[in-house]
Amino acid sequence: MDGTEHLTLRREGATLVLTLDRPEARNALSLPMLIGLHDGWLEADADDTVRSVVLTGAGGAFCSGMDLKALAGEGMAGREHRERLAADPDLHWKAMLRHHRPRKPVIAAVEGACVAGGTEILQGTDIRIAGESAVFGLYEVRRGLFPIGGSTVRLPRQIPRTHALEMLLTGRPYPAREAAAIGLIGHVVPDGTALDKALETAERINACGPLAVEAVKASVYETAGMTETDGLAAELRRGWPVFDTADAREGARAFAEKRPPVYRRA
Repeated sequence: MDGTEHLTLRREGATLVLTLDRPEARNALSLPMLIGLHDGWLEADADDTVRSVVLTGAGGAFCSGMDLKALAGEGMAGREHRERLAADPDLHWKAMLRHHRPRKPVIAAVEGACVAGGTEILQGTDIRIAGESAVFGLYEVRRGLFPIGGSTVRLPRQIPRTHALEMLLTGRPYPAREAAAIGLIGHVVPDGTALDKALETAERINACGPLAVEAVKASVYETAGMTETDGLAAELRRGWPVFDTADAREGARAFAEKRPPVYRRA
């Protein structure tokens, strides 16, 4: 778990914590940060001991969006980072969860600014928790830009269209309470406690059967664009194999024996 100069990784039990770590720039996206995110998602996918992921930011902010100066050329740190991007021109989209969906649940712990590219990354997460002073918004149109991280597609599928269009077309900030009211985030907690709440939620997930958790997440996203009939058929294809696992038998046995289950991904 190496991370980069702008992205740190650490383990909290079965949870991998990814921290956007450029507080002097309110965690604006840089090339080292994007590379660290990309590698963190892949590490979580590859490591079966990781059961959940928490994404957060350092220094009282989540992410203030893309650092256009840093990504324009001279601000890009290090030949190694530039070579990584040249080798995979899609790397930044995978890092921002536009072209990659982790198979483990991803929980966002938001404090402070979560705007522009921050709100775009947020839409690739599964569960979202924010401190009460957090601020959200897609500011791109105010700068004559397009929110090309996926927001014109994802946002109307995640919140009511009228709210999505207002957010996209006005570029105005949304305080945490309003973001929760329109369904963009799920929990508002006292400032400074979003990470604690996210880790608590992750622990609840980690206590569940990992094969079941991953199959449930996959089914939700796989069936999102299907008709109800097709979605229900796809759900059976995902769900029935879970019942035929040793973990499913262990869950039932542990319930009968009144003890915590010991899941082995089998």
